[in-house]
Amino acid sequence: MLGPISKLIKAFNSDVAPEQISLGIAFALIVGFTPFWSLHNLLVLLLVMVLRVNGAAFTAGIALFSLLAYLLDPLFHHLGYFILKLPSLNGLWVMLYNSTLWRIENFNNTLVMGSLLLSLLMFVPVYFGSIWTINKYRDHIMAWINKLKLTRFLKLQGWADKIGSFIKLK
Repeated sequence: MLGPISKLIKAFNSDVAPEQISLGIAFALIVGFTPFWSLHNLLVLLLVMVLRVNGAAFTAGIALFSLLAYLLDPLFHHLGYFILKLPSLNGLWVMLYNSTLWRIENFNNTLVMGSLLLSLLMFVPVYFGSIWTINKYRDHIMAWINKLKLTRFLKLQGWADKIGSFIKLK
């Protein structure tokens, strides 16, 4: 669990584009909120592999949003139940259920429907909110941390260790 978080912090502190990190977080929202073995998650994983997405942000985001999903399960259930019981959408649900592909998706499960719908609605706000947060972090918090004497000392210590590894003293 600490490995992906440390990689995410390294990505925040590196020169990786904020858009790549936030796209990983936004895709992780979908995978983390919905049941993992779903057809739409295969599409998300394919997009993560094809697009320039930060892998550390994606894996840390999945862990974070999966934990959050347990707290939000009652909300997902009520939202999915509401959408699936709308009389105006009844014909659509019957048509989709008669198709094998959509039956595999298991969209008629209230938890799947509610979590997928909420994650898709939150995708764009999470994407842009993450970009804003990363930029603010880099402008304010990272700049403040880099000014600390301890940080400068640790950076110098890191260089001393690297130089010492090249000079093999016996």
